[in-house]
Amino acid sequence: MSRGVSRQRYGYYDSVSPPAKADTERRQAWAEDLADRLDRPMSVLGVLFLLVVLGQAIATRTTMVTVLSVLSWSLWLVFVGEYALRLYVAPDRVTFLRRTWWQLVFLVVPFLRFLRLAGIGRLGRLGRVLSSTVRGSRSAGRLLSSRVAWLASLSAIVALAGSQLLYTFTTYPSYAAALHDAALATVTGETVAAEGPVARVIEVVLAVYSVVVFATLAASLGAYFLQNGQQERQRDRE
Repeated sequence: MSRGVSRQRYGYYDSVSPPAKADTERRQAWAEDLADRLDRPMSVLGVLFLLVVLGQAIATRTTMVTVLSVLSWSLWLVFVGEYALRLYVAPDRVTFLRRTWWQLVFLVVPFLRFLRLAGIGRLGRLGRVLSSTVRGSRSAGRLLSSRVAWLASLSAIVALAGSQLLYTFTTYPSYAAALHDAALATVTGETVAAEGPVARVIEVVLAVYSVVVFATLAASLGAYFLQNGQQERQRDRE
């Protein structure tokens, strides 16, 4: 990962005052080295976190529920520690918080599930699914270099997230049925069987996603074949 990408991703910037230049440069180098070292392992943990949250949605045995719960909170503590470490080494913490506020929100949202208010608790579960989805999709983007492979993994992540939301907030009798409808909606834009406002919102989001992603895929394939055709014509002229 390049230095410039590290700075942009982790919320660092290059404008420093002259008196603090030496200290800022030292912290900048430290921050960039930390970003490079944490990039791949945190990406792998992000994908693992997505799978654990999925497992929590469908686990029924008490032992499995307990194991997944402990694992998910352990991963959450790792993410909190990573964020706190990046905040500590950031040359400008205010700028860091301004650029990564959404990551902080996703770290705080899981605590809402402990509140006794039913609506807030459901919001916490929703935030947990969305947090794992965003983290998993970003992790896949960093781990995969191929655009097509990234789109395929992103579609799988969106389908899994949609199935979790349908199973948790609507009336599906089983997770398999929710996953079936979410996968079809993600790939083809099909309607889901569940009724209600939540199901309709998820249905629209997945339909829009299917149109955007597959239009992007078609454009990428078209550009690829067009480029190959131009290269072949150029070789023929030579």
